[in-house]
Amino acid sequence: MGNMAVMSADQMSIGEMLAATVPMARTLNLQFLETTPDKAVVALPDQSEYHNHVGGPHAGAMFTLGESASGAIVLAAFGDQLSRAVPLAVSAEIAYKKLAMGAVTATATLGRPAAEVVAELDAGERPEFPVTIEIQRGDGAVTGVMTVVWTLRPNS
Repeated sequence: MGNMAVMSADQMSIGEMLAATVPMARTLNLQFLETTPDKAVVALPDQSEYHNHVGGPHAGAMFTLGESASGAIVLAAFGDQLSRAVPLAVSAEIAYKKLAMGAVTATATLGRPAAEVVAELDAGERPEFPVTIEIQRGDGAVTGVMTVVWTLRPNS
């Protein structure tokens, strides 16, 4: 597994790359269902070892699910910038709306056009941009909403 972490996004899927380089994604058995520059969809299977006191997924597991979906879309949208900038989460906010039970899925979308973010990077700035995430249970009900603000920190 160690040499997988140094492979590029061209050689492995974004989900495989995150699982190889982010141990928490492996620990929770997250499933990367879709990763494009427009949308990332990541599932957290129903696993009793990650349940809370009412039998649903623990809030920390749902936070990790949402943050992982945000990371997947950041890599999909800005993977071609990794030679000159490091993506870093700056802040995160989550609201738990309804009781989550069973498997849950997080869908992440960029809050700003990727070209606008890259233009700021090209101008020598350190751009920040939000990623919004909806967490849904199997019946489609939104159980949580999350925003993670990311930056691309130039390598200098």
